[in-house]
Amino acid sequence: MSVAFTKEDSAETAAELMLPDRPISDAPNLVTPDGLEALQRQRDAARTAYELAMAIEDVNERRRQAAGPLRDLRYYAERVRTAQLMAAPTGTDVVAFGTTVTFARDDGRTQTYTIVGEDEADPKAGTISYVSPIAGALMGKSVGDLASAGALEVEVVAIA
Repeated sequence: MSVAFTKEDSAETAAELMLPDRPISDAPNLVTPDGLEALQRQRDAARTAYELAMAIEDVNERRRQAAGPLRDLRYYAERVRTAQLMAAPTGTDVVAFGTTVTFARDDGRTQTYTIVGEDEADPKAGTISYVSPIAGALMGKSVGDLASAGALEVEVVAIA
């Protein structure tokens, strides 16, 4: 029988549907309690999506539908496995992981961010990753201290 009449794609086509792993940072996977919960929810959602895709009868459609959730499941399972839960900061005298810092930029704007893990960072929502240049420059600083990140110079105004 000709391959054209078989239901299953060739092994080569199946390999094309295997998505490459999502890149994982070399930095330690520090997380807040909320960040760990979010990772667990995302892992569980990926697992559910994968299981739903695996229930599809058509093998080619199953492969197509399972590729994304399987990649996400591998990523989130690894991020949960390597998560290092950080205790809430005990003070507000210095900028540290988990603190909320307000700083004045040299262009006159004031910004406030909470320093969190890489997977939970969302600058539009007011969180930045501890490995970002600005967070790295602010870590260990106190109110009134200046910090530089590239061409940007900021002054720490408040720490919460």
